[in-house]
Amino acid sequence: MGMIMAVSFTRYGRLYYLDPGEHSPKVGDKVLVPTEAGPEVAECVWAPQWTSEEVGGLPVCAGIANEEHLTRDEGNKRRRAEARSVSKRLIKRHTLPMKVVGVDYTDAENVYTVYFSAPQRVDFRALVRDLARNLRARVELRQIGPRDEARLQGGIGPCGRDLCCATFLKDFEPVSVRMAKDQDLPVNPLRIAGACGRLMCCLKYEHPLYLDAHSRMPRVGLKVDTPEGAGTVVGRNVPSDSVVVRLEDGGRRCACPSASVCSPRKQHDAAYGDAVQVADGGPEG
Repeated sequence: MGMIMAVSFTRYGRLYYLDPGEHSPKVGDKVLVPTEAGPEVAECVWAPQWTSEEVGGLPVCAGIANEEHLTRDEGNKRRRAEARSVSKRLIKRHTLPMKVVGVDYTDAENVYTVYFSAPQRVDFRALVRDLARNLRARVELRQIGPRDEARLQGGIGPCGRDLCCATFLKDFEPVSVRMAKDQDLPVNPLRIAGACGRLMCCLKYEHPLYLDAHSRMPRVGLKVDTPEGAGTVVGRNVPSDSVVVRLEDGGRRCACPSASVCSPRKQHDAAYGDAVQVADGGPEG
């Protein structure tokens, strides 16, 4: 067992997990997070707690932020806001097809990193020179894709929750239309695309669950017997572990637990049902 806590650099932003070490911050406290550019200020959103999972290798919390750290953090926020405004103004002046997504600032090296999206490669050499002259610092421009843009900007997904990439999802993995088909989803871009316009990331990490469930559940089109009569499977609901059956008597549809229509379960009940009742204290005959 080990201790773990979670922090966020922005309100409702992505969560980062830390080893609290010797510190015991409360929710809402400002703490120091070790980074390559030195300790950065973040807000504690999960107080330290014990976990049974293996959590070795996490960065260790560098302590509670003091007044000096908070003042430095506020100054860096103002510089990032200023750089964002200057970048937008100069991009418009240079008539470049670019959109500023985010700005980072490293005060130790006096370096701004401007993240932008664009439909194609952009020649921004003149823009970099103007930015460096206006901001009096070294400036780096980095073009990012739609998924990274959604991660940086954040937002609400089709499920009504905060975007996975902006909260807990660390790495992007390939997602295919085959995964949507395996989950019985309509191959409609409006239904299976996320806020970034690409296929939803949740299709990837939910895919093994659907493959396992479909290997156990009766397939669509199979004739089955249900507690309400014989019928044909016309749909499957993996989250509720149930199937939709169209009954032969009248064509009515009903939802049944998949176990109640699966042959192995029915065979087990037929062979051992009476013995189970006796073991449970039920009637013997």
